[in-house]
Amino acid sequence: MTQESSVNPSADTSRGPITSALTGVRVLDLSRVLAGPLGTMVLGDLGADVIKIERPGVGDDLRAWGPPFTPQGESAYFLAVNRNKRSLTLDLKHPHGRQVLKQLVREADVLIENFRAGTMDELGLGYEVLRTENPRLVYCALSAYGTAGPYRDLPGYDIIIQAMGGLMSVTGEPSGMPMRAGVAVVDVLTGLYIALGIMAALAERNRTGRGQRVDLSLLEVELASLVNVANNYLVAGVKASRLGNAHPSIAPYEVFASADGHVAIAVATDAQWRGFCAAIERTELVADLRAESNGARVANREWLTAELSRVLLERGTDEWIARFRAADVPSGPVNTIDRILDDPHVAALGLVTSFPRSGGETRVVGSPLHFSDHRRLDPIPPPQLGEHTDEILRTLLGMTDEQVQELRTAGAI
Repeated sequence: MTQESSVNPSADTSRGPITSALTGVRVLDLSRVLAGPLGTMVLGDLGADVIKIERPGVGDDLRAWGPPFTPQGESAYFLAVNRNKRSLTLDLKHPHGRQVLKQLVREADVLIENFRAGTMDELGLGYEVLRTENPRLVYCALSAYGTAGPYRDLPGYDIIIQAMGGLMSVTGEPSGMPMRAGVAVVDVLTGLYIALGIMAALAERNRTGRGQRVDLSLLEVELASLVNVANNYLVAGVKASRLGNAHPSIAPYEVFASADGHVAIAVATDAQWRGFCAAIERTELVADLRAESNGARVANREWLTAELSRVLLERGTDEWIARFRAADVPSGPVNTIDRILDDPHVAALGLVTSFPRSGGETRVVGSPLHFSDHRRLDPIPPPQLGEHTDEILRTLLGMTDEQVQELRTAGAI
């Protein structure tokens, strides 16, 4: 690491999320839509050279997911998970395309794919084949339901996994429909597990010199992410139900209407409960047997919620938040997306970044990671389809312009 890249974060206001921690790691990203591309974007944020391999003329399905689109016709969804990548178009059904991939594998550290189980083997590009091209290759395979079991070959999207995996059964109002989370949370969590698994395999390769296959599935990630909800059943046979915004083990821990909006409150300890009662000027509740402990508050949730709902309607959100923060009670306003993205605190963190596009700048949310030993780098804008095909084939594989044109004429790229 150069002296220039070692900085004191308290003194350098340019400190930011894009780092060179994975400089020298090359990733071939064959994945599409959300979970896989999000995982490789994390690796790209950390400095890896991510080559996004897409179908010629079509590209990642996510490119067409909209509206909204930018004025240049780019999907906002695609832009959200594809910064810090280069795009190469390659037809893996074409024999020349498969040969090019094998050549790229020899120069790569990681390959990730999320085709249906068995697809890469059918193409002659499965792990057992590619490891002969590069024994150091970390091969990550993402699927909807895993490599075994009766659901192995079924297609899966986030909403289906949320439904089948149980998350939807505990999301929503008690008397309402089961609801999916407002963000494709299983895909997002899977993307983070992808990055974690790949980095763990790379760390082991540093010790052994050998790559390996990493497998994970959306269903397994969701079940692993049910944490206490799953364990409540496994340990005590307790089947969770929908509680709206309430918490099964803590009260009050939910959203209340104020005079002009909504307030989220999390009273997780008895000390916080005492501070909360003082803030709402209802100190008599501290001694009430129905609320003297968290267990009592959970047991008497219906009564407690009705009492607090009446009180919190008496003042506006900003006044309540000021009172609760003064009493050190965890709380916050229910912000709309525009309000939180324009919040001065978010601005101070430097989380919202931008990249140039013809006609102006496009704003996006950046990486939340910050490192003390790396300077902030400008993110590489999400690539146009096939934008770097010629560059990669010439510089990485040493092809001539004539060879690249031959592949293009043959329909391999």
